[in-house]
Amino acid sequence: MLTAWRVSDIRGAEEIRLAEVAEGALMQRAAAGLAAVCARELRSRTGGVSGRRVVLLVGAGNNGGDALYAGERLARRGARVDAVLLAAVGRVHQEGAAALRAAGGRVVFGEDAAAVSAVLTPAQLVIDGIVGLGGSPGLREDATRAVSAIGPCAVVVAVDLPSGVDPDTGELPPPDEQGRSRHVTAEVTVTFGAHKPCLLLPPAASVCGRVELVDIGLGPLLPLAPAVQRFESPDAARCWPVPGTADHKFTRGVLGMMIGSPHYPGAAVLGVAGAQRAGAGLVRYLGSREVADGVLAAHPETVIGVGAGDRVDAWVIGSGLAPAMVLEEFAARDELHGVPAVLDAGGLVLAERPLLPRRAVLTPHAGEAARLLARLGEPASREAVEAAPVHHARRVAELTGAVVVLKGATTLIVQSADGASERAERLAAQADATPWLATAGAGDVLAGVIGALLASGRDPFEAACTAVLVHGRAARLAAGCHPDGSGGGPITAGDVAAALPRAVRGLLDLAGRAEASPARIIR
Repeated sequence: MLTAWRVSDIRGAEEIRLAEVAEGALMQRAAAGLAAVCARELRSRTGGVSGRRVVLLVGAGNNGGDALYAGERLARRGARVDAVLLAAVGRVHQEGAAALRAAGGRVVFGEDAAAVSAVLTPAQLVIDGIVGLGGSPGLREDATRAVSAIGPCAVVVAVDLPSGVDPDTGELPPPDEQGRSRHVTAEVTVTFGAHKPCLLLPPAASVCGRVELVDIGLGPLLPLAPAVQRFESPDAARCWPVPGTADHKFTRGVLGMMIGSPHYPGAAVLGVAGAQRAGAGLVRYLGSREVADGVLAAHPETVIGVGAGDRVDAWVIGSGLAPAMVLEEFAARDELHGVPAVLDAGGLVLAERPLLPRRAVLTPHAGEAARLLARLGEPASREAVEAAPVHHARRVAELTGAVVVLKGATTLIVQSADGASERAERLAAQADATPWLATAGAGDVLAGVIGALLASGRDPFEAACTAVLVHGRAARLAAGCHPDGSGGGPITAGDVAAALPRAVRGLLDLAGRAEASPARIIR
């Protein structure tokens, strides 16, 4: 599992470690790791280090010191290194600046705009050491001007995190009056000791590029519970319900689905496809005869109708349905009550207590989250949700008590703290998909996958994280992406559903899950 810790937790760990090692030892370890990554980038992009043009953007504090010492190492390997000082000379790391000069590096002062532009325009690699954990979101004018002068051919490597982003929330500052970004956009971020929340959280995760972690010995000193987590293959494989020899369709989980309408019949077909191809033991469909006929035509395994006494372990409600229809059916049918439920699209109307089903998972996109917050008494715009997704997802979780899956390029999964059970907040950020997944019906498939895992008895938070991971991996397979998620081509939601079995097989094979485990967890 990939984990990230709050700034306060990392600072506390650093203080303990600094007291245990020689002065400057941690900075040298960090600088060595940073220089190694930069040298590798130069070799892969330009064929070598010697003679290459490197620029350091140096602010006050330790991030600037890391950049200066890394620049010293690159200069000793023959690179031409210029340091742009974006802080008063007295606040720049003095030993680092002296080491750089001794290695042949040069210093340019940030207020000299012409000199700054002259070194940045031809740069092949730029190291961002402007601000670190202690920086406030948004760069000052001189730093913004310097960042805007970076040439198009330079690879930008951020020290610890891209300067200007909010370390704990991942929020980005608005542009300045000239429309210039007041943060750094990096292609590589070299972070030290532990991941910071902004490296995993949207929207900042989109400006971090590839993240590389340099170990400086903080791990044992960090709290047990991270601020943010990201499920990886072993975590999802552990949660996936693999049937054993004693299992049958009922022990694997019965999922009821009240989704789709004559206006949106495809939502039912896609949702059922997601559930069945994720391994639901039995799917019961509840809807109009017209839509049910389409579901049966595509998925003859489906059982149509849910009667009194019929077993249902979890529900998926709302995909392709109008909120008014959801409310009407929910009021009229006792069988929709009392079991875990995924509430999608029109089903989000049930998120208002006391209608909320127990152990519910809500799956809004940004616009739906804004509308839901308005109904809950906290109006927000779609733009506001997109700018501060963590804050708004947390509020939905706090106001409803449900697990919230805020869908996006990086999908957030939030479960609020519960004082009664002494449960701490859980926050996950999954970035497993491809941009090709931004297509109609993809959310219907995801709702079905989450529902299948809920019906198998999985914990709602873990079910949501696992489903988002597998859904994203299936999209990559369907699109024909490279292993790192790049490349690929257009796909439909149906293609994603069809790829789910391959995604699950790959997940379990990769995690080494050769032996079967019980398919059901007792609630």
